[in-house]
Amino acid sequence: MGGLTGQLHVDAGHAPVLLVESVAALAIRPDGVYLDATYGRGGHSREILLQLLAAGRLLCLDRDPQAIAAARAALGSDQRVTIFLAPFSALAACADAVHPGQLLDGVLFDLGVSSPQLDDPARGFSFMKDGPLDMRMSAGAGPSAADVVNGATQGELVRIFRDFGEERFAPRIARAIVADRRERPFETTLQLAGMIARVAPSRERTKHPATRVFQALRIHVNRELLELELGLDSALRRLRPSGRLAVISFHSLEDRIVKQFMRRRSLADPMYAGLPEIPPHARPSLRLVGKAVVPQAGEAERNPRARSARLRVAERIERELAA
Repeated sequence: MGGLTGQLHVDAGHAPVLLVESVAALAIRPDGVYLDATYGRGGHSREILLQLLAAGRLLCLDRDPQAIAAARAALGSDQRVTIFLAPFSALAACADAVHPGQLLDGVLFDLGVSSPQLDDPARGFSFMKDGPLDMRMSAGAGPSAADVVNGATQGELVRIFRDFGEERFAPRIARAIVADRRERPFETTLQLAGMIARVAPSRERTKHPATRVFQALRIHVNRELLELELGLDSALRRLRPSGRLAVISFHSLEDRIVKQFMRRRSLADPMYAGLPEIPPHARPSLRLVGKAVVPQAGEAERNPRARSARLRVAERIERELAA
């Protein structure tokens, strides 16, 4: 289709989740304009490009400089592609950089942390490998996980672990952190993971006791849920009529935000219930497309990261577009 089969490549160590299903959900037009909001290592972008002709366009976003370096190495010479080092909240600004007021035929979000991020101990995302307690997706941007663990109050830590990790033992873990850091600040991933394993036994055989705390710290450090909310709003505003929004999530907090956003936008504003005429701004702006899609058994077996994945899809209804 795009004439580049065999020239596009992705990181062999990163298996994109729900690849076929998510790209099919975009219902790609060969001359359309699409946005991959999480380039990662390019798996989804590659499949989109294989369906685009020369007139098609693809915007690739990622807030991780390493992912953007990979994108420029793989796709930097492709005239159909524009690459941005940017978070979800900058989605509209990136579209405007291509063309003021640029509308999109499809937007894909692949949420959470990627395999290359987890596999690099220097990034500090994994509790299985020793490295600095960092967890920032954008290097040097804002406080690190170590800053939070060593600087937040016990109450703040409890809130972070509960709100972003749904951690049942949050008070016990927070109390132990505050006690231990008086003697020695937390600096490495295994230092923190080992302490958690001592004070909070795992509720699940297949999960390390530190799983939920590490998730919570990563979400907090990167403001992931706020970025998701801002990104979804921006994507909706930039979708053309019949444009598709596809979102892959990996845990209940993300999926809940996506599910509620799509459901809310697929209904009329309840303030106007019972009125004979509903103004354009209060009418539904999305149509739900099918039910949540989960990986088939074979994919989940090949790629353990896929086991918790959920794909939700919605389509822009033809109505007055927001400015």
